[in-house]
Amino acid sequence: MSVAEEPRRANLIARAQGILLKPKAEWDVIEAEPATIRGLFTGYACILAAIPPIALVLRHLLFIHWALIPIIVIAAISYVASLAGVFVLGFIIDALAPSFDGQKNSVQAMKLAVYPYTALWVAGVLNIVPMLSVLAVIAGLYGLYILYVGLPKLMKAPQEKTIGYFVVSIVVAIVVNFIIGAIIGAITVMLVADAAVSSAAALT
Repeated sequence: MSVAEEPRRANLIARAQGILLKPKAEWDVIEAEPATIRGLFTGYACILAAIPPIALVLRHLLFIHWALIPIIVIAAISYVASLAGVFVLGFIIDALAPSFDGQKNSVQAMKLAVYPYTALWVAGVLNIVPMLSVLAVIAGLYGLYILYVGLPKLMKAPQEKTIGYFVVSIVVAIVVNFIIGAIIGAITVMLVADAAVSSAAALT
């Protein structure tokens, strides 16, 4: 690792710790700092979002022993889908802002989409062990709390409208991500079926 990469790594770790351990204080810092959508993804989301797919590959190598290529493909698809889900959530938060007397701001909205996912991404390492996967789900729920805390700060929506803003944003995001998940599920089924056929052919 080069000297130039050290501050970037330190900043990423510090941000992850801050948003997980003291989200209210960290949102105050995040609100004021300059950012770009590209920077939020390349400098943060794209790095942490890789944890769950890598854990998925390790899980199958250690415990399930599927064919490696299909698992890598599934992990890659889930990685891209995760990032797509983040972008969709940011777009929805920004689009809904005027409906809840908030201020449209695509960068601030994308911060709200990216940083709450930290809990789910970091906890994704638990997916290596099948019995611990449920803890990753709990971490995802904590991510919703982080989003709720930051929503009025970054989008300037009145506190009394925060719950409605939060609920509508999550519901719309769930619907969109359900569609994305259905597509991934269909691809996964096809890959599993191909792997099963290949394994059966190898045994004959």
